[in-house]
Amino acid sequence: MNVFLTGATGFVGSHLAEALLAEGHQVRALLRTSSNLQWISNLKLDCFYGNIFDAQGLISGLKDMDTVIHVAGLTKALKTEEYYRVNYEGTKNLIDTIIEHKLPVKRFVYISSQAAAGPSDSMEPRTEADPPKPVSEYGKSKLKAEEYVLSKKNQIPVTIIRPPAVYGPRDTDVFRFFKTVRMGIIPKWQNRDKYLSFVYVKDLVQAIILAASHPKAKNKIYFVAEPRPHSWEEVAYEALKFFKKKAIHVPIPLGLVKSIAFFSEQWSKIVKKPSIVNQQKIAELLPDFWICSPQKIKKELGFEAPTVLEKGVPLTLQWYIDQGWL
Repeated sequence: MNVFLTGATGFVGSHLAEALLAEGHQVRALLRTSSNLQWISNLKLDCFYGNIFDAQGLISGLKDMDTVIHVAGLTKALKTEEYYRVNYEGTKNLIDTIIEHKLPVKRFVYISSQAAAGPSDSMEPRTEADPPKPVSEYGKSKLKAEEYVLSKKNQIPVTIIRPPAVYGPRDTDVFRFFKTVRMGIIPKWQNRDKYLSFVYVKDLVQAIILAASHPKAKNKIYFVAEPRPHSWEEVAYEALKFFKKKAIHVPIPLGLVKSIAFFSEQWSKIVKKPSIVNQQKIAELLPDFWICSPQKIKKELGFEAPTVLEKGVPLTLQWYIDQGWL
Protein backbone atom coordinates (compact mmCIF):
# COMPACT_ATOMS: atom_id res chain seq x y z
CA MET A 1 0.00 0.00 0.00
CA ASN A 2 0.96 3.62 -0.54
CA VAL A 3 -0.39 5.11 2.68
CA PHE A 4 -1.15 8.73 3.49
CA LEU A 5 -1.06 8.81 7.29
CA THR A 6 -2.29 11.54 9.62
CA GLY A 7 -1.41 11.60 13.31
CA ALA A 8 1.91 9.86 12.76
CA THR A 9 3.61 11.67 15.65
CA GLY A 10 1.08 10.52 18.24
CA PHE A 11 0.84 7.42 20.41
CA VAL A 12 -1.12 5.18 18.04
CA GLY A 13 0.05 6.88 14.85
CA SER A 14 3.76 6.44 15.56
CA HIS A 15 3.32 2.72 16.22
CA LEU A 16 1.24 2.46 13.06
CA ALA A 17 3.92 4.20 10.99
CA GLU A 18 6.55 1.76 12.30
CA ALA A 19 4.41 -1.29 11.58
CA LEU A 20 3.49 -0.15 8.07
CA LEU A 21 7.13 0.43 7.15
CA ALA A 22 8.16 -2.90 8.70
CA GLU A 23 5.68 -4.64 6.40
CA GLY A 24 7.11 -2.90 3.34
CA HIS A 25 4.40 -0.30 2.75
CA GLN A 26 5.22 3.21 1.58
CA VAL A 27 4.15 5.85 4.12
CA ARG A 28 3.68 9.57 3.58
CA ALA A 29 3.06 11.29 6.90
CA LEU A 30 1.11 14.52 7.11
CA LEU A 31 3.02 16.69 9.59
CA ARG A 32 2.82 20.22 10.92
CA THR A 33 5.98 22.31 11.12
CA SER A 34 5.48 22.35 14.90
CA SER A 35 5.13 18.55 15.19
CA ASN A 36 7.24 16.73 17.79
CA LEU A 37 9.06 14.03 15.83
CA GLN A 38 10.57 12.18 18.81
CA TRP A 39 8.89 8.84 18.01
CA ILE A 40 9.34 8.90 14.23
CA SER A 41 12.66 10.70 13.67
CA ASN A 42 14.45 7.43 12.87
CA LEU A 43 11.80 6.17 10.45
CA LYS A 44 12.14 6.33 6.67
CA LEU A 45 8.93 8.27 6.19
CA ASP A 46 8.00 10.52 3.31
CA CYS A 47 7.25 13.62 5.38
CA PHE A 48 4.64 15.99 3.95
CA TYR A 49 4.11 19.28 5.76
CA GLY A 50 0.61 20.74 5.83
CA ASN A 51 -2.69 20.29 7.65
CA ILE A 52 -6.08 18.67 7.12
CA PHE A 53 -7.77 22.03 6.52
CA ASP A 54 -5.57 22.98 3.55
CA ALA A 55 -7.32 21.42 0.55
CA GLN A 56 -4.75 22.59 -2.01
CA GLY A 57 -1.89 21.19 0.04
CA LEU A 58 -3.72 17.92 0.53
CA ILE A 59 -4.17 17.51 -3.23
CA SER A 60 -0.41 17.50 -3.65
CA GLY A 61 0.15 15.13 -0.73
CA LEU A 62 -2.52 12.66 -1.83
CA LYS A 63 -1.90 12.58 -5.57
CA ASP A 64 -0.22 9.14 -5.68
CA MET A 65 -1.66 7.55 -2.54
CA ASP A 66 -4.01 4.56 -2.69
CA THR A 67 -4.85 4.38 1.04
CA VAL A 68 -5.57 7.05 3.63
CA ILE A 69 -5.42 6.18 7.35
CA HIS A 70 -6.74 9.12 9.34
CA VAL A 71 -5.54 8.80 12.93
CA ALA A 72 -5.18 12.48 13.88
CA GLY A 73 -7.79 13.81 16.28
CA LEU A 74 -8.37 15.96 19.32
CA THR A 75 -8.93 14.13 22.64
CA LYS A 76 -8.91 17.16 24.94
CA ALA A 77 -9.73 20.80 24.25
CA LEU A 78 -10.15 24.18 25.89
CA LYS A 79 -13.50 24.76 24.14
CA THR A 80 -16.20 22.34 23.04
CA GLU A 81 -16.22 23.65 19.50
CA GLU A 82 -12.59 22.61 19.06
CA TYR A 83 -13.59 18.92 19.16
CA TYR A 84 -15.96 19.42 16.26
CA ARG A 85 -13.59 21.66 14.28
CA VAL A 86 -10.77 19.09 14.36
CA ASN A 87 -12.55 15.74 14.65
CA TYR A 88 -15.48 16.47 12.36
CA GLU A 89 -14.59 19.43 10.11
CA GLY A 90 -11.03 18.21 9.62
CA THR A 91 -12.18 14.71 8.67
CA LYS A 92 -14.86 16.14 6.39
CA ASN A 93 -12.35 18.33 4.57
CA LEU A 94 -9.94 15.44 4.09
CA ILE A 95 -12.45 13.04 2.55
CA ASP A 96 -14.17 15.82 0.55
CA THR A 97 -10.83 16.78 -0.98
CA ILE A 98 -10.22 13.19 -2.08
CA ILE A 99 -13.67 12.86 -3.67
CA GLU A 100 -14.01 16.30 -5.23
CA HIS A 101 -10.59 16.15 -6.90
CA LYS A 102 -10.94 12.51 -7.94
CA LEU A 103 -7.73 11.51 -6.21
CA PRO A 104 -6.65 7.84 -6.63
CA VAL A 105 -7.45 6.74 -3.06
CA LYS A 106 -8.97 3.26 -2.95
CA ARG A 107 -9.67 3.10 0.81
CA PHE A 108 -10.27 5.69 3.52
CA VAL A 109 -9.69 4.32 7.03
CA TYR A 110 -10.98 6.44 9.89
CA ILE A 111 -9.67 5.76 13.39
CA SER A 112 -12.54 6.65 15.66
CA SER A 113 -13.11 5.63 19.29
CA GLN A 114 -15.44 3.61 21.46
CA ALA A 115 -16.41 7.03 22.82
CA ALA A 116 -18.42 7.47 19.61
CA ALA A 117 -20.47 4.39 20.47
CA GLY A 118 -20.75 5.17 24.16
CA PRO A 119 -20.62 2.95 27.23
CA SER A 120 -22.34 -0.40 27.68
CA ASP A 121 -25.22 -0.81 30.12
CA SER A 122 -23.75 -3.88 31.81
CA MET A 123 -21.08 -6.52 31.32
CA GLU A 124 -22.88 -7.35 28.08
CA PRO A 125 -20.60 -5.80 25.43
CA ARG A 126 -21.73 -3.24 22.92
CA THR A 127 -21.61 -4.31 19.28
CA GLU A 128 -21.23 -2.32 16.10
CA ALA A 129 -24.98 -2.81 15.44
CA ASP A 130 -26.04 -1.06 18.66
CA PRO A 131 -27.32 2.53 18.34
CA PRO A 132 -24.56 4.94 19.41
CA LYS A 133 -25.01 6.91 22.64
CA PRO A 134 -21.88 8.98 23.26
CA VAL A 135 -21.71 10.72 26.65
CA SER A 136 -19.01 13.34 25.93
CA GLU A 137 -18.49 16.07 23.35
CA TYR A 138 -15.39 14.21 22.25
CA GLY A 139 -17.46 11.10 21.59
CA LYS A 140 -20.18 13.10 19.84
CA SER A 141 -17.62 14.77 17.58
CA LYS A 142 -16.11 11.40 16.63
CA LEU A 143 -19.58 9.99 15.93
CA LYS A 144 -20.42 12.95 13.71
CA ALA A 145 -17.22 12.31 11.76
CA GLU A 146 -18.07 8.60 11.49
CA GLU A 147 -21.51 9.44 10.09
CA TYR A 148 -20.02 11.75 7.48
CA VAL A 149 -17.40 9.21 6.45
CA LEU A 150 -20.08 6.54 6.03
CA SER A 151 -22.22 8.93 3.99
CA LYS A 152 -19.44 8.91 1.36
CA LYS A 153 -19.10 5.13 1.10
CA ASN A 154 -20.66 5.05 -2.37
CA GLN A 155 -17.96 7.41 -3.63
CA ILE A 156 -14.95 5.92 -1.85
CA PRO A 157 -14.66 2.66 0.14
CA VAL A 158 -14.34 3.42 3.84
CA THR A 159 -13.50 1.51 7.02
CA ILE A 160 -13.99 2.73 10.59
CA ILE A 161 -12.03 1.38 13.55
CA ARG A 162 -13.29 2.00 17.09
CA PRO A 163 -10.59 1.27 19.69
CA PRO A 164 -11.54 1.15 23.39
CA ALA A 165 -8.90 1.98 26.05
CA VAL A 166 -5.52 1.73 24.31
CA TYR A 167 -2.35 1.18 26.34
CA GLY A 168 1.28 0.41 25.62
CA PRO A 169 4.67 2.08 25.13
CA ARG A 170 4.46 5.88 24.59
CA ASP A 171 1.00 6.22 26.10
CA THR A 172 0.67 9.06 28.60
CA ASP A 173 -2.94 8.57 29.76
CA VAL A 174 -3.00 5.07 31.32
CA PHE A 175 0.58 5.88 32.37
CA ARG A 176 -0.84 8.24 35.02
CA PHE A 177 -2.78 5.32 36.51
CA PHE A 178 0.36 3.17 36.60
CA LYS A 179 2.28 5.97 38.37
CA THR A 180 -0.41 6.14 41.05
CA VAL A 181 -0.38 2.36 41.53
CA ARG A 182 3.40 2.35 41.89
CA MET A 183 2.95 4.78 44.79
CA GLY A 184 0.92 2.07 46.53
CA ILE A 185 -2.50 3.50 45.72
CA ILE A 186 -5.33 1.86 43.79
CA PRO A 187 -7.81 4.65 42.99
CA LYS A 188 -11.44 3.54 42.99
CA TRP A 189 -13.78 5.96 41.22
CA GLN A 190 -17.01 6.45 43.20
CA ASN A 191 -15.81 3.48 45.30
CA ARG A 192 -17.06 1.09 42.56
CA ASP A 193 -15.42 -1.25 40.11
CA LYS A 194 -15.28 0.10 36.57
CA TYR A 195 -15.00 -2.42 33.74
CA LEU A 196 -13.46 -1.68 30.35
CA SER A 197 -12.31 -3.27 27.16
CA PHE A 198 -8.61 -2.75 26.50
CA VAL A 199 -6.33 -3.19 23.53
CA TYR A 200 -2.53 -3.23 23.44
CA VAL A 201 -1.33 -0.64 20.95
CA LYS A 202 0.65 -3.04 18.75
CA ASP A 203 -2.38 -5.30 18.41
CA LEU A 204 -4.49 -2.31 17.40
CA VAL A 205 -2.12 -1.26 14.62
CA GLN A 206 -2.06 -4.78 13.20
CA ALA A 207 -5.86 -4.72 13.07
CA ILE A 208 -5.79 -1.34 11.32
CA ILE A 209 -3.36 -2.55 8.66
CA LEU A 210 -5.38 -5.70 8.07
CA ALA A 211 -8.65 -3.78 7.76
CA ALA A 212 -7.10 -1.19 5.43
CA SER A 213 -6.42 -3.80 2.75
CA HIS A 214 -9.06 -6.46 3.40
CA PRO A 215 -11.92 -6.51 0.86
CA LYS A 216 -14.44 -7.61 3.51
CA ALA A 217 -13.68 -4.50 5.56
CA LYS A 218 -15.08 -2.11 2.95
CA ASN A 219 -17.77 0.15 4.41
CA LYS A 220 -17.62 -1.56 7.80
CA ILE A 221 -17.18 -0.47 11.42
CA TYR A 222 -15.09 -2.59 13.79
CA PHE A 223 -14.32 -2.58 17.48
CA VAL A 224 -10.79 -3.84 18.18
CA ALA A 225 -10.24 -5.14 21.71
CA GLU A 226 -8.81 -7.93 23.81
CA PRO A 227 -11.47 -10.67 24.07
CA ARG A 228 -12.04 -10.26 27.82
CA PRO A 229 -12.82 -6.96 29.59
CA HIS A 230 -11.05 -6.00 32.82
CA SER A 231 -11.63 -3.77 35.82
CA TRP A 232 -9.18 -1.04 36.74
CA GLU A 233 -8.47 -3.10 39.86
CA GLU A 234 -7.28 -6.00 37.67
CA VAL A 235 -4.99 -3.62 35.80
CA ALA A 236 -3.62 -2.37 39.12
CA TYR A 237 -2.91 -5.91 40.37
CA GLU A 238 -1.02 -6.77 37.18
CA ALA A 239 1.11 -3.68 37.75
CA LEU A 240 1.63 -4.53 41.42
CA LYS A 241 2.81 -8.03 40.47
CA PHE A 242 5.36 -6.44 38.15
CA PHE A 243 6.53 -3.94 40.79
CA LYS A 244 6.41 -6.61 43.53
CA LYS A 245 4.53 -4.16 45.74
CA LYS A 246 1.34 -3.96 47.74
CA ALA A 247 -1.22 -1.16 47.63
CA ILE A 248 -4.29 0.17 49.37
CA HIS A 249 -7.64 1.07 47.83
CA VAL A 250 -8.44 4.77 47.94
CA PRO A 251 -12.05 5.71 47.12
CA ILE A 252 -12.31 8.75 44.85
CA PRO A 253 -15.69 10.45 45.45
CA LEU A 254 -17.40 12.14 42.53
CA GLY A 255 -17.42 15.49 44.31
CA LEU A 256 -13.64 15.44 44.63
CA VAL A 257 -13.16 14.58 40.96
CA LYS A 258 -15.53 17.38 39.92
CA SER A 259 -13.64 19.86 42.10
CA ILE A 260 -10.30 18.79 40.62
CA ALA A 261 -11.74 19.05 37.12
CA PHE A 262 -13.13 22.55 37.81
CA PHE A 263 -9.84 23.94 39.06
CA SER A 264 -7.92 22.08 36.35
CA GLU A 265 -10.08 23.68 33.67
CA GLN A 266 -9.62 27.15 35.19
CA TRP A 267 -5.85 26.65 35.18
CA SER A 268 -6.03 25.39 31.59
CA LYS A 269 -7.67 28.64 30.54
CA ILE A 270 -4.85 30.60 32.16
CA VAL A 271 -2.02 28.62 30.59
CA LYS A 272 -4.06 28.01 27.40
CA LYS A 273 -3.30 24.31 27.44
CA PRO A 274 -6.07 21.69 27.80
CA SER A 275 -5.95 19.28 30.73
CA ILE A 276 -6.80 15.59 30.67
CA VAL A 277 -8.85 16.13 33.87
CA ASN A 278 -11.95 18.01 32.73
CA GLN A 279 -15.75 17.87 32.72
CA GLN A 280 -15.79 15.86 29.50
CA LYS A 281 -13.51 13.24 31.01
CA ILE A 282 -15.75 13.01 34.07
CA ALA A 283 -18.70 12.25 31.79
CA GLU A 284 -16.72 9.27 30.49
CA LEU A 285 -15.62 8.17 33.98
CA LEU A 286 -19.15 7.98 35.39
CA PRO A 287 -20.40 4.84 33.56
CA ASP A 288 -19.42 1.54 35.20
CA PHE A 289 -19.07 -0.31 31.90
CA TRP A 290 -17.12 0.56 28.73
CA ILE A 291 -17.18 -2.87 27.14
CA CYS A 292 -17.25 -3.65 23.43
CA SER A 293 -17.32 -6.89 21.48
CA PRO A 294 -14.42 -7.79 19.16
CA GLN A 295 -16.37 -10.66 17.60
CA LYS A 296 -17.20 -8.93 14.31
CA ILE A 297 -13.59 -8.33 13.27
CA LYS A 298 -12.72 -11.86 14.39
CA LYS A 299 -15.53 -13.38 12.33
CA GLU A 300 -15.10 -11.26 9.19
CA LEU A 301 -11.34 -10.63 9.08
CA GLY A 302 -10.00 -13.41 11.30
CA PHE A 303 -8.35 -10.97 13.71
CA GLU A 304 -8.11 -11.58 17.45
CA ALA A 305 -5.91 -9.39 19.64
CA PRO A 306 -3.12 -11.71 20.84
CA THR A 307 -1.76 -9.60 23.73
CA VAL A 308 -3.72 -10.27 26.90
CA LEU A 309 -3.48 -7.86 29.81
CA GLU A 310 -1.19 -10.20 31.76
CA LYS A 311 1.36 -9.91 28.96
CA GLY A 312 0.74 -6.34 27.83
CA VAL A 313 1.05 -4.63 31.21
CA PRO A 314 4.58 -5.95 31.96
CA LEU A 315 5.72 -5.04 28.44
CA THR A 316 4.37 -1.53 28.90
CA LEU A 317 5.80 -1.01 32.38
CA GLN A 318 9.23 -2.25 31.33
CA TRP A 319 9.22 0.29 28.51
CA TYR A 320 8.36 3.10 30.95
CA ILE A 321 11.23 2.02 33.17
CA ASP A 322 13.67 1.80 30.24
CA GLN A 323 12.69 5.32 29.20
CA GLY A 324 13.05 6.66 32.74
CA TRP A 325 9.35 7.46 33.05
CA LEU A 326 8.98 5.23 36.11
